[in-house]
Amino acid sequence: MITITLKGMTWDHPRGYEPLAACSALWQQRTGVEIRWDRRSLQDFESFPIDELARQYDLIVIDHPHVGQVTREGCLLPFDDTRLASIAQGTVGRSFPSYHWQGKQWALPIDAATQVQAWRPDRLDAALTDWTQVLELARGGRVALPLRAPHSLMCLYTLSAQRGAPGWVEGPALFDVEVASEVCEQLRTLLALIDPQCMAMDPIAVFEAMAQSDSRVDCVPLIYGYANYAWQGFRPVRLGFADIPGFEGRGPVGSALGGTGIAVSARTAHEKEAFDFAVWVADAQAQRGPFAAAGGQPGHAAAWEDDAVNTTAGEFYRATRATLEGAWVRPRHDGYMAFQHAASLRLNAGLQSGEPARGIVQALNAMFSESLAP
Repeated sequence: MITITLKGMTWDHPRGYEPLAACSALWQQRTGVEIRWDRRSLQDFESFPIDELARQYDLIVIDHPHVGQVTREGCLLPFDDTRLASIAQGTVGRSFPSYHWQGKQWALPIDAATQVQAWRPDRLDAALTDWTQVLELARGGRVALPLRAPHSLMCLYTLSAQRGAPGWVEGPALFDVEVASEVCEQLRTLLALIDPQCMAMDPIAVFEAMAQSDSRVDCVPLIYGYANYAWQGFRPVRLGFADIPGFEGRGPVGSALGGTGIAVSARTAHEKEAFDFAVWVADAQAQRGPFAAAGGQPGHAAAWEDDAVNTTAGEFYRATRATLEGAWVRPRHDGYMAFQHAASLRLNAGLQSGEPARGIVQALNAMFSESLAP
């Protein structure tokens, strides 16, 4: 009997590869199909060309803003929607539709995330509820914020949307100049109060530092949630998670949606086998079972509502659900990914140099408009 072996590419964090490895082992026992997973760094995950990966892999874990680019490149196969009803109905927030583009579904959410709040339950009585509290804690050197590209831009997205002015994904401008300028000043104020190393840190780096016993950081008000850090024993300190702090009475709305989806390469020689696994691993049974148990952060509501899954993760899912349900979907057009990287660098340079906020926002809007050009 010939064993079919698929190659998959995911991202290099226990949350990214351990659940897929565990589910693939079960899948091989059930079907005989072997799946071998390689990993790439978080930075590569956010920027590496999907077309190149599709030449080497059958299954690829992607981020939803890539869908415009991959549609043009024709490097992925769309999913047949006759098998997707349970996954679509079980979406958390807009995770499932975020991979829908030009009438087709290009990936299935296996991981749901957005910017939430992380905090130290061993030091704080409760998570922070508004930005006044954040600034007060920051003045004592007890706040951090991941600002390495593209995360500074994600903060600008989230805070602009929370103020009632989410980005206009269809353009021609992305930001409301007045609102986004206020947010830039808010970020600059916070930047002056936190460790300068935050400019070079992504969420994983911040979590790794925060989860040490001697860390001074008690709160990160905007950071992509990682349920692993809420597991007992995952790191020296177990972190707590909560909805993002409110602003002037506005609730946890507008957070920039993240998460990942599983996609099938257009160049796979085993199309049926790849689709079968992708549909199974994205649906309720696998998501709330082996996927979550192996350290995954599921994309299906069946897992987010599961008592056992929440208990293991220190109530991470229930504590952040409102923020995820109110999350905002980033632009996804072909040309966006290059904008996202360049705009993040431009934002960081402007914040650090003291450039007037209005000039920063106008520059970002001009870059975005250019990214929309065919």
